[in-house]
Amino acid sequence: MLSEDEIKYKKLENLKCELFNDNFENFKRYGIPKAQLIIADIPYNIGNNAYASNPMWYKGGEIRNGESKLANSNFFNRDEGFNVINFMKFARKMLIKEPKESGKAPAIIVFCSWQQMPMLEAQAKKEGFNHCFPLFFIKKTSSQVLKANMRIVGATEFAAVFYRDKLPKFNNDGHMVLDHMNWEIDPSYPKVHPTQKPIPVLKKLINLFTDPGDVVIDPTAGSGSTLRAAAELKRNTYGFEVEKAIYEKAKKQMLSHAELSLV
Repeated sequence: MLSEDEIKYKKLENLKCELFNDNFENFKRYGIPKAQLIIADIPYNIGNNAYASNPMWYKGGEIRNGESKLANSNFFNRDEGFNVINFMKFARKMLIKEPKESGKAPAIIVFCSWQQMPMLEAQAKKEGFNHCFPLFFIKKTSSQVLKANMRIVGATEFAAVFYRDKLPKFNNDGHMVLDHMNWEIDPSYPKVHPTQKPIPVLKKLINLFTDPGDVVIDPTAGSGSTLRAAAELKRNTYGFEVEKAIYEKAKKQMLSHAELSLV
């Protein structure tokens, strides 16, 4: 019988990091294992208003230069067609079962707008995720500079944590973890996508809710930053990105740093 240390070592052998150019709804064809943690940055459904208060709306960031190609555009094509019902069904099917022992349960983390939280909570409960709590991330500045002289501008990001009945695995190392955290950015990582979440933020969440060797899945992988963060923390990680161009950029710029299995 293997010792506890041998079991831990075995979990860290042959770690996987796989990104699929496909919709998460087709997950069955890939035979990936179930996850301890699912992290998703879902579309905020802001449509062609994505850059409305950002200088990028204009050429060179200057109003006098006229509108850029980003004016009246979405961040990406699926912004307005994301299926929350199917996402929550995916999460129900792809999270590990709630274990008998305490402190081992899985969780979902969804980055979203604060307006989406009630809708997400209602849909999550239909799939057995009976509990939810919000997370708030504080930025040093705001990208909404074009409206800074008109109203209070946004300098926060939001996420919600969902779980079934038992509290999720929680590695706080004896320290209190507040529901608001700094939006830490590491510019050494490539910028692949306009809504890309910072790897230091993702690493903090992955460290809190998983152990080395656990499985982390990102069904809306985008830039691949979740996969990069999880791989660097020695977690098995899998992601789906439906848009070919973003998938290729994620492979080349974000995930080519190590020997990773990319499909």
